[in-house]
Order: sequence, then C-alpha cells, then structure tokens
Amino acid sequence: MVVARQGSMVTGCPFCEIAERETPDTREVYRDRWVVAFFPTEPAVLGHTLVIPRRHVRDIWELDDELAHHIGWATLRLATAIRDATNLAGLNVIQSNGEAASQTVPHLHVHLVPRWDGDAIGQIWPPETSYTEGEKDRAWERVRNAAAHISE
Repeated sequence: MVVARQGSMVTGCPFCEIAERETPDTREVYRDRWVVAFFPTEPAVLGHTLVIPRRHVRDIWELDDELAHHIGWATLRLATAIRDATNLAGLNVIQSNGEAASQTVPHLHVHLVPRWDGDAIGQIWPPETSYTEGEKDRAWERVRNAAAHISE
C-alpha cells in the first residue's frame, strides 16, 4: 500500500477514504467528529462493525488520550447498538497492531464482532499453552516493571 500524508489523512489509505466519504458504497452505521463506524466489505459475521478514528492514526501507539477516549465511548455505544440489533450471544472486541497481530490496514480500527454458538469464526484462543512457570514469571516481571512508570 503506497501512502502519503496530507494533513490528518493519508493518501492511499482505504480507511482515510472512508473517513473522508470518498467510498460511496461504504455501509456506514455511525459518524461523529471523532470516529466513523461501518461494516467491512468482508464481514466475519453479519453485524461485524469497524470503528476508526476520522484522522489517520496508524496503531495504538500513535493514539493520544483524547482520541482514545472518543474511540472507547463510541465502541461502547456501538457494542450496545449491535447487541440490540442482532440478538447476539456474545461479542468480540478486537483491536490489532502490526502485521504479526493480523493488522492488514495500517489505520487503527476496532472490530466489534457479534458472536453466536456454532458461528463460522470458532474459538479465537488456543486451548492451552506450554509456558513454564519461570517463563510466565519473567514476562510478568518485565511487564510489571514497564508498567510502574504509568501515571494517571
């Protein structure tokens, strides 16, 4: 994907095009001054909705506190709307960052995926892992130490 930044938008970014209303066939479900929510062209299940910031933000690490607040608020409200509209049995909220995490469009987006027993998605977590207690302790210590610098 070839991209070039123009102000808060990136040329060639399909989600920036949606935010700028340059994609007329978008099944948009919500828009405010901060976010746009729409159905992806290839939904995992019916009702699958994406929430994106209207300005280009590549991933969670480029997100500022104010925009994070608005994305969180919209995600919560839209999750409720999807529940009310679909009679779902559950909901996955998925936000991926980087290719290794399956981010295919480099514009931050939150997937709201309604779930039903026996749907086509299946389980998203491995049934079990084989990490040793020592590996878990070392990872815990590294993350805990990095998190010690967080302030409100």
